[in-house]
Amino acid sequence: MSDVLIIAHAERAEALTASKRLVAWLEDEGHAVAMGGVEASAIGRPELGIDEPIRTVPDLAVSIGGDGTMLRSFDLVAAAGVPVLGVNVGHLGYLTEFEPARLTDMVAAALGESLDISERMMVSAHVRHTGAHDADAQDRETWTGLNEVVLEKRDPGHTVRLEVWLDGDVFATYAADGLIVSTPTGSTAYSLSAGGAVVAPTHSSLQVTPVAPHMLFDRSLLLPPDTEIGIRVVSERPALAAVDGRSAGLLATGEELVVTRAPYDARFLTAGGDSFHRVLKHKFGLKDR
Repeated sequence: MSDVLIIAHAERAEALTASKRLVAWLEDEGHAVAMGGVEASAIGRPELGIDEPIRTVPDLAVSIGGDGTMLRSFDLVAAAGVPVLGVNVGHLGYLTEFEPARLTDMVAAALGESLDISERMMVSAHVRHTGAHDADAQDRETWTGLNEVVLEKRDPGHTVRLEVWLDGDVFATYAADGLIVSTPTGSTAYSLSAGGAVVAPTHSSLQVTPVAPHMLFDRSLLLPPDTEIGIRVVSERPALAAVDGRSAGLLATGEELVVTRAPYDARFLTAGGDSFHRVLKHKFGLKDR
């Protein structure tokens, strides 16, 4: 018997239908099932609902939705090393490999350890009340994400000035709408729309990309994965921090966002089929001439 956690998009009927079907199949096979409280109630099984953060580590997590549901899934289970199987009922579904029609077959393969595991680096961030080099600096809560950390302007119509430190040395001060620090997996998310490079998801690196920079230097930086990146607010206007779309707080002048590689990786379950460049062509509609 295995413990399976289902994380579904509670506002998509197709995700709830697939979840209900998977719950019935898992229970028939003798496995234990848990779900988020909202999704469990939505399929008429509130007794399966659990609180977040989860206290019991499952053997497998099944994400049924789109990329946002996958990000939520890794936020819940990545620290415990739980592999995630992604089922796409979203639109682009760049992070989700499997379709609902193959759901029970793929879950059976995952429980039978017949699928490959692709490990991908994650990113971690915390905020300091004062400058990074102040002996009295105090850290706030640490946030971890699969795609990116973003520090961006709060006030429309204005830029924010952000001083960037790399491994303790000042690199540059950006006047921009914001800065994105992305993982290779996140290179095809917000970073891509800001002009960042597309990086193979199993690569190890951190990418710093400015958003609408008001300066001559507007290139992305591709940095070693162990780089410590400090981003300090030096303008009078505050900046908003976010990790994978979750708000991480408001930074005032002099406060700093410290970004590093997370201490653990995300574990994707994959059938080991298409190569990265073939998936890229399919998801972005690239055609042969």
